[in-house]
Amino acid sequence: MKVTAVTLLVTLLLMAPVAAGAGETLDAVKARGYVIVGVNGALYGFGMPDEKGVWRGLDVDTGRAIATAVFGDPDKIKFVTLTTQTRFTALQSKEIDVLCRNATRTLSRETDLGLNFVTVNYYDGQGFLVPRKLGIKSATELNGASVCVLPGTTTEQNVADYFRANKMEMKPVVIEQNTELNQAFFSGRCDVLTSDASQLAGIRAVAPNPEDYVVLPEIISKEPLAPAVRHGDDQWRDIVDFSVLAMINAEDLGISSKNVDEMLKNEDPNVKRFLGENPGNGKALGLDEKWAYNIVKKVGNYAEVFERNVGMESKLKIERGLNAQWKDGGLMYSPPFK
Repeated sequence: MKVTAVTLLVTLLLMAPVAAGAGETLDAVKARGYVIVGVNGALYGFGMPDEKGVWRGLDVDTGRAIATAVFGDPDKIKFVTLTTQTRFTALQSKEIDVLCRNATRTLSRETDLGLNFVTVNYYDGQGFLVPRKLGIKSATELNGASVCVLPGTTTEQNVADYFRANKMEMKPVVIEQNTELNQAFFSGRCDVLTSDASQLAGIRAVAPNPEDYVVLPEIISKEPLAPAVRHGDDQWRDIVDFSVLAMINAEDLGISSKNVDEMLKNEDPNVKRFLGENPGNGKALGLDEKWAYNIVKKVGNYAEVFERNVGMESKLKIERGLNAQWKDGGLMYSPPFK
């Protein structure tokens, strides 16, 4: 058989191992010296500054985990407050490196908007917040209610579908800004505020009198909330994805910020690989071999992040539910770190 130079070249290229080159986003982030993260800015438990101006929240800590993976320092980060209308365009236009802003992963957002969502950092669902004085016990009693809702969101479509499916009428009160929407609800411009149940819990927690309001029991949608990056940079997507997974995997392995140094002595090969004692994972991502160790040490595992921001250590007191580990009846599950 005659082998031409072209045939030989193609054969060699097919046989050569594929090496992942440094991605455009990682290069830009390293050159800048910090990660730019898009966040909510006004959602208690997920993304807002506290009374001292320190950023707090589950999404904020997710951003800090990404910064720690890249730089070994959770403070190498800049938070940019984004609305529901600006969050995706800010990512598309490269104003931010990653979006960590209670955004639901959907097919159209992945395709039409050119985004890649990574591992879910909070499994949520849409609910309803009502004044306790109305005496409403169920969402099926909301026929004819005026409903405050953000435009251009999955929330707006879900609530319309729910009322239509249950043969109920609604009067939408559509307001573009979260703060103004919440004020409209608390001032009585609408009977109901609808959003993700976690967001409703956060809004209720900072109400003048939280006990005056109640979240109804119905959950009317699936809202897998996850960080998002732009299409076209697989290395950056991998880094963001495995930064979330590192917190989930650490909890699964029993590693926390309190015992991570002691766990360095653990002889379990899964633990040794995860913490970088056995090298390989860092090189695969283009990061330091101690990237996962640093995330756990400086940010915490998923349980620690969940509990201090939205769980029993917070004002929200949200139970783990679907956000529990897979072995505890939840959906949090990490692939092997090898």
